[in-house]
Amino acid sequence: MSKGPKVGEKKKLNLPHVFIILFAIIVICTILTWIIPAGSYDYMENSQGRNVAVAGTYHTVDDVSPVGPFRMFELVYEGMVNAADISFLVFITYASVFFIIKSGCFNGAVAVLLKIFKGNSSLITIPIFLVLIGMGSSTIGMFEEWLPFIPVFAAVYVGMGYDALVGVCTIAFGAACGYAGAMMNPFTVGVAQGIAEIPYMSGTGFRLLCHLVMIVIASVILLRYAAKVKADPTASYLYGTEIGEASAEQQADVENMKFGWQEKLVLLDLVVTIALVVVGVIKWGWYFSQICAIFLIMAIICAIIMKWNLKKIGDTFVEGFQDATTAAIMIGIARGVKLVLTEGGIIDTVVYGLTLPLSHLPEWLSAIFMVIFQTLLNFFIPSGSGQAAVSMPIMAPMADLLGITRDVAVLAYQFGDGLSNVIWPTAFAAVVAGLGGVPLDKYWKLAFKIFFALLAAQCVLIVIAVLTGFGAGY
Repeated sequence: MSKGPKVGEKKKLNLPHVFIILFAIIVICTILTWIIPAGSYDYMENSQGRNVAVAGTYHTVDDVSPVGPFRMFELVYEGMVNAADISFLVFITYASVFFIIKSGCFNGAVAVLLKIFKGNSSLITIPIFLVLIGMGSSTIGMFEEWLPFIPVFAAVYVGMGYDALVGVCTIAFGAACGYAGAMMNPFTVGVAQGIAEIPYMSGTGFRLLCHLVMIVIASVILLRYAAKVKADPTASYLYGTEIGEASAEQQADVENMKFGWQEKLVLLDLVVTIALVVVGVIKWGWYFSQICAIFLIMAIICAIIMKWNLKKIGDTFVEGFQDATTAAIMIGIARGVKLVLTEGGIIDTVVYGLTLPLSHLPEWLSAIFMVIFQTLLNFFIPSGSGQAAVSMPIMAPMADLLGITRDVAVLAYQFGDGLSNVIWPTAFAAVVAGLGGVPLDKYWKLAFKIFFALLAAQCVLIVIAVLTGFGAGY
């Protein structure tokens, strides 16, 4: 989940902090308002009541002034105010889910599963954990919360006769597939759909299908590699090295974590909350305020189940809010990019310039280029919330003009952001490999095989989305 909130902890190369990158983008956009001619499309209200640009109506305008240096700083503040609804969604939902994480119910559940499968060489453990980890990432945005399990899984799979890479990639791609095919992740899907002005959780069914397809593909590749290593240890990419094993004490710490009646009730609390959100959004038209309310209620119920005192409850909220601060503030700064482009009158010009070459391509091919663009963008902005805040103000109107639904644009963002998290060194690649005790180049050797297979599947899925009019009802 902290893939959104804990942005600063992810980057491993000597790139500037994401705040610096975003502010640099604001400065560049401000300069561009003095260089790029201001322009606009004609707009009309569509059947859903949303104002959309009319293709072929772009024209330059003369009554727009460039953004001045002082005004640029004002727009940083105004961007934060403008993005308050989405920022507070991140604050409240993350702090609430933080209660579930602090209860230890996930650690306890994984500990139970590790005990069940310990010493069991059955390959069925791989898809089981891919599904379970993916569910946590898809629904409540767990990502960094899975990282402590990497050294344990590395050791467990070595003990089962495989190698550390099997355990490492099971965690990494379970989380990645969960993010890339997220049904209701509030830190990626929620932010992107809010900016794109489409209903929260629209297209959930198809995104679930995408998630399952990616899980199947990742499972097949990992199963084949694991079976190959089991039959012939020299086939392991780690053959000849003594790496990837966690200490016995560290493995025991996780395996002995408590999973009593309290932890089970907390998991039930989470499941009921997710079900209520799904029903509420689809049937009763819930939006951010109702979603935040139900998450807050979930957190309070969790605290009651765990018998926490008022100080513990307050401290947990504070810690959750602190962890969410980076992503929430980042969304506001990124909104400043849109305000600069809009006030300088060049946002439509930028969209026009980007759509001009794509307008000569089939719609399905344009959608594939969107996936590739979002994948590359995640190298520079390794944060789901930040990437959505920067890209969706451009991608949403581009989709309108290209004849692609905004749901497809959000799906392209999901694909590009979620999957590349475990590949780019600016994101989690070095962290994942380091925790598993394996060299980064060895990790990449297996991870890139899975990545490219999943990327190919994403391209097929995005084409299906375009051809079937995915989200056309919104």
